[in-house]
Amino acid sequence: MTAATAVKRPGTRGGGDAQEYRFKRHTWGNIFSTLGIVFIVIYCLAPFYWMLVSSLRPDREIFENSWWPSNPSLENYAAVFSTKNNFGPGLVNSLIVSIVVTVVALAVATFTSYALARLDFRGKGPLLMLIIATSMFPLVAIIVPLLKNFAEWGWVNTYQAMIIPDLSFSLPLAVWNLTSFFRQMPQELEQAAMVDGCTPGQAFRKVILPLAAPGIFTTAIIIFIGAWNEFLVAVTMINDPTMQPATVLLSKFTGASEFNTPFGSQMAAGVIMTLPLVAMVLLFQRRIVAGLAAGGVK
Repeated sequence: MTAATAVKRPGTRGGGDAQEYRFKRHTWGNIFSTLGIVFIVIYCLAPFYWMLVSSLRPDREIFENSWWPSNPSLENYAAVFSTKNNFGPGLVNSLIVSIVVTVVALAVATFTSYALARLDFRGKGPLLMLIIATSMFPLVAIIVPLLKNFAEWGWVNTYQAMIIPDLSFSLPLAVWNLTSFFRQMPQELEQAAMVDGCTPGQAFRKVILPLAAPGIFTTAIIIFIGAWNEFLVAVTMINDPTMQPATVLLSKFTGASEFNTPFGSQMAAGVIMTLPLVAMVLLFQRRIVAGLAAGGVK
């Protein structure tokens, strides 16, 4: 077989052929990656888009399958904030509970996680496993004992009846996330700060916390979303309409008659409850990227 008729193998490509082969492979890789990202975005945003479209449909068109309502209307949003639904105070209640749970959980979890990441003691591994195991315990299994105790303590229809159960499930997850984050930070950071004259507390406050901002913001997002969407504890512990959060009030929306389900109003309320979460995630995402970049420069 002569050189002119020899079949070239991939490993024996010439310089031009190898470059063209790499270019084609890179191009197809970009195409498949782009298609995958587009599919994931559509898959995640399609339910929210349909909820938004349904919230703009009048009741007579609520079961249409068009991509956009024929006669867009804001009547469902007006019905959400009507006096009988009491949705405005419900949003305030949800905001109060979510903020308190997020602040308290972060304050406790930050110090606990830093201690678990820096201190070495016997049984630390099983302790961390026990912490994360408590967050996996089914809430429905303890809701009846919680109700019994809260009723004896006079906590029914109070904020603490919602905040304390939410904390019991938010804290383990926050401690686990932040412990992993603090472990990745070298101990030389505190040592260098103390060489420069800082106390251990000052080193933690002035050096570690600013660098830990990305992990703290990420954990705050998870805690806030969990507290904002909580339903089971609130619907069990709170029967006063003025104290119920937005998730419970949404489930109790009534239509024009007893047997009429107000799908349009429920969709509008869902959009209203989702928008603050979207805005918060976008805001914190920018801070996370900025914190990561600043930490890399330092």
